[in-house]
Amino acid sequence: MRKHIVAGNWKMNTDLAETQELIDGLKNINKTSDAEVIIAPPFTNLYTAFESLKGSDIEVAAQNMHQSSSGAFTGEISAAMLKGVGIKTVILGHSERRAYFGEKEDLLAEKVNTALENSMKVIYCFGEELKDRNFGEHFEVVNKQISQALFHLDADAWKHIVLAYEPVWAIGTGETASPDQAQEMHAFIRKTIAEEYSKELADSITILYGGSVKPNNAEEIFSKPDVDGGLIGGASLKAEDFMAIVNAF
Repeated sequence: MRKHIVAGNWKMNTDLAETQELIDGLKNINKTSDAEVIIAPPFTNLYTAFESLKGSDIEVAAQNMHQSSSGAFTGEISAAMLKGVGIKTVILGHSERRAYFGEKEDLLAEKVNTALENSMKVIYCFGEELKDRNFGEHFEVVNKQISQALFHLDADAWKHIVLAYEPVWAIGTGETASPDQAQEMHAFIRKTIAEEYSKELADSITILYGGSVKPNNAEEIFSKPDVDGGLIGGASLKAEDFMAIVNAF
């Protein structure tokens, strides 16, 4: 059975005190679902978050990682540095990394390789922009983003991969993706993996939805057969809202 996962990407938000306050809030709210919970604070707060959540069932992930093991890459963070503070999961390919920092599939393939070589789990993000959907190219774009970054992996490596579909056009734009649109794309993603590998592998992959999931729409989105959870942005910065999404399963 596929895992249900709800991951909170805090982006460039929360200082150290705010991180601790948010974590304390999460720990004080009763979790009633079977979903695994992951939070991704900024780099500066990862160690505090990890230490504060020892013994809990909330995992801490990183928002990004450099593809090299070390070197003259000012401001970057390596896999070994993340593992040194207890982090074993990393988000790669987020739409903001693609849009603002020019990350493409060839670079992301390197980052995925580095993470797997360091025994880390990857939450790999992808998704089309509004122009892609308007031109009817959304399936083609998503196929490319998955295949060029991940289809060099052998089947066994996929047990360390979680996918996160982000319709960029439905994040902070005023546009809204319906639960049926989310299901349609998730089913397409699973079909694409099945054609490259096998139906058995495709059915084992957890695919998260990252298109403005809120407490008031999470239950309907998560009820779709190919949606296995969410990658949550703004709503993950409020403990009550985030745990309401977690408990929507």
